[in-house]
Amino acid sequence: MQVDANTIRKGHVIDYNNKLWSVLKSEIMTPGKGASVVQVEMRDVRTGIKTNVRWRTQETVERVQLHDHDMQFLFSSGDEYTFMNQENFEQLSIPKDIIGDPVVYLQEGMICNVQTYEGAALSVELPATVILEITEADPVVKGQTASSSYKPAKLSNGVKIMVPPFIDAGTRVVVNTSDSSYVERARD
Repeated sequence: MQVDANTIRKGHVIDYNNKLWSVLKSEIMTPGKGASVVQVEMRDVRTGIKTNVRWRTQETVERVQLHDHDMQFLFSSGDEYTFMNQENFEQLSIPKDIIGDPVVYLQEGMICNVQTYEGAALSVELPATVILEITEADPVVKGQTASSSYKPAKLSNGVKIMVPPFIDAGTRVVVNTSDSSYVERARD
């Protein structure tokens, strides 16, 4: 879909030089002399390479429409992760590098938001939080105050996080999937 360059916003995906680019920043610049231009910082969706491009405000750019699907994680095989579409039950294998660092929080049966373009997955968004069990936790150091100090702990998936002193091994906790931070003790 052709759109004017001055309508490009952060989060849009555009087709530029036969590649898909995700817009990170868009700014209209008006120099002292001459026509206004749109300065766009964008990242290649597939390779992650960033670039800056300038267009005149009246130029047109090809904006692509991505499709969001709620997909259930089924299983992994090596670096391939298989998801099933909740509407038509089609399966899609997605490479580990598209999912990124949150891949360690994938659990069987988890429903994720998968963005696709022409049948190929571009990104996978996990739920904001997951509930996991603490398998190892360091003992509390005397004199630590509960409000300001944290201790290292290991989750059942092998990830190490910092938790408050009152959390012990065997406790189920809520963890933020985007930054691996402790949120709260899980309510059972």
